[in-house]
Amino acid sequence: MIEEKLLGEKEMEICLKIARDSISDFVIHGKKSDYAGDEARLFESGAAFVTLNIQGRLRGCIGHVVASLPLWECVREMAIAAATQDPRFPKMQKSEMGDLELEISVLTPPREMSNTEDIEVGKHGLIISKGYFSGLLLPQVPVEWDWDRDMFLEQTCVKAGLPEDAWRDSDTKIESFQAQVFS
Repeated sequence: MIEEKLLGEKEMEICLKIARDSISDFVIHGKKSDYAGDEARLFESGAAFVTLNIQGRLRGCIGHVVASLPLWECVREMAIAAATQDPRFPKMQKSEMGDLELEISVLTPPREMSNTEDIEVGKHGLIISKGYFSGLLLPQVPVEWDWDRDMFLEQTCVKAGLPEDAWRDSDTKIESFQAQVFS
């Protein structure tokens, strides 16, 4: 279950504005702005991913799994990172700003899974790690690709740089989390 501290409509709108303004301020002006609102939930520690799309195509996605910053600041930093530091894409240019679509996933803390049968596609995101390798997929990913539980586990292993069946190994750590996703 998602933590009791879900964001309300106003808080979600503010997070989206923070993300969009942060990308614009950084890409166009090279600066980071602060948030001076009074929504208490946004000043509590939070973990989030920011996903950027342009014309329905992925343009960047970066996030924090562990809540170590106030949520508003995590959203700001991850938005800037998704636009400028995702190694799969060049830094975002001013010309791309007009077509930018934002999606924010606010995460619950990860919990180790002892039984993979408890993983629910569309409800849980996964983190699979073994040794130095680690991979994460958000809960919306297997839904978008129409994966079942086993395919979700396999693709999270692939994202980690592990063999597809590494999730079956007893020394592989499997964690799940949930996310409040909005765009």
